[in-house]
Amino acid sequence: MAPDKMSSIPPSVSVPYDAIYENNPRYLDVDHYVNSHLLPEDRNDHYITLENIRRKSLASGLPDIACSSSQAKFLMLQIQMTGARNVLELGTLGGYSAAWMASADPGVKVTTIEVDETHASVALRNIEEAGLASQVEILRGSGLDVLPTLVSQVQSHQRQPFDFVFIDANKQDNLAYFNFALSMTRPRTAIIVDNVVRNGKVASSIEAEKDGRVLGTRQLIEAVGNDQRVDATVIQTVGEKGYDGFLLAVTK
Repeated sequence: MAPDKMSSIPPSVSVPYDAIYENNPRYLDVDHYVNSHLLPEDRNDHYITLENIRRKSLASGLPDIACSSSQAKFLMLQIQMTGARNVLELGTLGGYSAAWMASADPGVKVTTIEVDETHASVALRNIEEAGLASQVEILRGSGLDVLPTLVSQVQSHQRQPFDFVFIDANKQDNLAYFNFALSMTRPRTAIIVDNVVRNGKVASSIEAEKDGRVLGTRQLIEAVGNDQRVDATVIQTVGEKGYDGFLLAVTK
């Protein structure tokens, strides 16, 4: 068997970041195989409804940047594992990940923030048609504008603290989102920040100078590494969404 293409490249050799990892058919083959066994319709009462949200979002012209079905199920499983009931999401898009997280349990409440009015309207329609309107609250506006209000509400006991957070929004503001989330979560809350590996570009200071999203991600990782309020790691991922990864932090 021929060696993997990546394994034949010495670590010291500079390779364009988009030259190797994107559009690898092997990733898709694995996703299709695994999903055929672990994501069958009969394993989740909401599965068809959830996939309809993805389809309707794309049909409405939303960009194809929602997390994959396996990643969305991972979020659902994390909520079930932790027993979380009050979830905060940054970046609603069409409501796909919010709906998956709400499907973890009828007692789960998801508060999700979306800056784009079109995306928020599509998400609201999708959530209502999925029968999840009582579990998902969509707040419209920039995260940097909405989050201070949420912090005030939590601190004044108008809202319960959040016990699970998923951040998948403007990457330049990841650190600000993270710090806001920290101020309104319980101890041992999981905070997941998506898209932090960025096809490996996160490791390059040169790429950070060219791309504000990479710079914002590096600022997040470096700040979290010095933050005594949390413990964290980054997991690299491959799949139908290419080569990326997520940061998982747990509050102390």
